[in-house]
Parts: sequence; structure tokens; C-alpha cells
Amino acid sequence: MPIDAATALAAPPRTADISWTPADVLLYHLGIGAGHPATDPHELRYTLESRLHVLPSFATVAGGGPPGVTGALSRPGIDVDLARVLHAGQSLTVHRPLPAEGTATTTARITAVHDKGTAAVLVMRTEAADADGPLWTDEARIHVRGEGGWGGDRGPSVRHEPPTGEPDRIVERAVREDQALLYRLCGDRNPLHADPEFAARAGFERPVLHGLCTYGMTLKAVVDTLLGGDVTRVRSCTTRFAGVVYPGETLRIRMWRGDGAVRVVVGAATGVPPRERSREWGSGDAPVLADTTVEHD
Repeated sequence: MPIDAATALAAPPRTADISWTPADVLLYHLGIGAGHPATDPHELRYTLESRLHVLPSFATVAGGGPPGVTGALSRPGIDVDLARVLHAGQSLTVHRPLPAEGTATTTARITAVHDKGTAAVLVMRTEAADADGPLWTDEARIHVRGEGGWGGDRGPSVRHEPPTGEPDRIVERAVREDQALLYRLCGDRNPLHADPEFAARAGFERPVLHGLCTYGMTLKAVVDTLLGGDVTRVRSCTTRFAGVVYPGETLRIRMWRGDGAVRVVVGAATGVPPRERSREWGSGDAPVLADTTVEHD
């Protein structure tokens, strides 16, 4: 069997030393759509090094190495075709504001392997710390089609009841045609996001946007809209990837304000090709992000 759950779970943690500079942060912010309009003082917080604020989701690309999704595939006990792999979900907890320049040591390991019957779901946890202590903890949930059915634990359900009532805010964010090509320069070179032939082999009409790019665009929208642009207020951001985004589409981000948390649902306002619709994502929207919560101070 390509996935040996016992071997994957027993493998020792893998550590790595990483570093980043303001240039890496600026590239990430541009990759998630910052800088429109280019002279807007609010956008300059993300695009000008002299006043740089670091969006917490930068942690998912800090160091420029492969993200947890592809990093998990090189672990002992896991031998699967990349074309059958999808990013199922992501959670990130920041323990303190991220510096614009820094070094850290990351420790990563597979913490769970779930048998979903027709697929397997891997959970890859990465913890980062510098000389001053913990910086962030993230977990990537990786869906591997066709690798379930060995009788293992199904794991917990990650689906929640959608928010009710009218959202407090709705914003739209356009995804440029070259968005995935730019974002991949942050480290995620999965050909699914650039190579039409590989995308077709994976079952898609054309290359799709990185799930973590949508994740970053969404967190930025929440910070800018409901948190006064203060990136230091974010404590965590959790999401389930409910569908794909094609470059050229528009994200419709719906936000419900709560006590210390914002619940978010994201849909693609112009589905190409048409995909399953649901009232949860709004009339005419295709599912993109669900079960999304941003916890904050």
C-alpha cells in the first residue's frame, strides 16, 4: 500500500533551519494580491519595506521551501502520485507577531493518518521557534484520492454548521490571470498551478490557484475590513478547502463578526467551468473556503 500509516506516524520529526528577509515578505504580499491601488497607504503597509507589516499567513511560506502539502509526501511510509493530492485544510496559530526579517527552526511530523474510505487524509504539523521562543504552529490536511480503505480510523469531522443571518461585510477580490504564476515564486512549485498538462492529469480543466493563496487573500481581507488593518490582532486562522479557484475568477468573501472571532465563507463569484452551487456561498457562487474562522484579540 502506498501509504503505510504506522510507518508515517512513527517517523521522527524532521527539523530545518529557515530564514527570510523583507524581500520575501514583500513577494508574498504581492503574491496574494496586495498593492491595489499601488499608492493606497493601507496597501503600502504590505508593499513598502519602510512601513512593512507581516500578514501572519506569511508563516505558510517562510523559508521558501515546499509547503506542508508536498513536504508530507517525502515522509517515510508515504509514496503517492502528486496528481492525486489535494490540500484539504489549513490551520495556523501565531504565538506572537512575525518579524519582517528572521531565522527560525521548524519541526515537522505527520500527526495523523485518516482512512476516509475512498481517500486518505494526512495531517502534517509544523512548529517554528526562534531564539525568543515559539513563533507559529501550522497544520496542513492533505487529501490523497484513492488511498483509503485499509480499515483505519476515519478521524474527526471538520465540517461545521455554516454561519446564519446576513454577513456583517461582503468584499470581492479579483484573482489575476497570472496570480498562481507569481505566488508559486514563494516556494510552492507544484505543477498543478502552472502546467496545463499536469492539471488535466489531475482532473482539472486548467491550472488552479494555490489553496494557500486563497487563504492568504482571505485573511488579508478580514484584517483590512474588520481588524482595522492591524495584523498583530490575529491569533489563528483555520479553513477547509471546499473547492478550487481558477485564475481570472473573483472571490466573494462573506464575513460574520463574533466575540473574538470572525467566521468567513468564500465563494468564486464567476465559476469557470460551472460548479456545484449552494446558498452557503451566496447566490451563483462556487464553493471555495468553508469552516473558516479567524480568531483575534
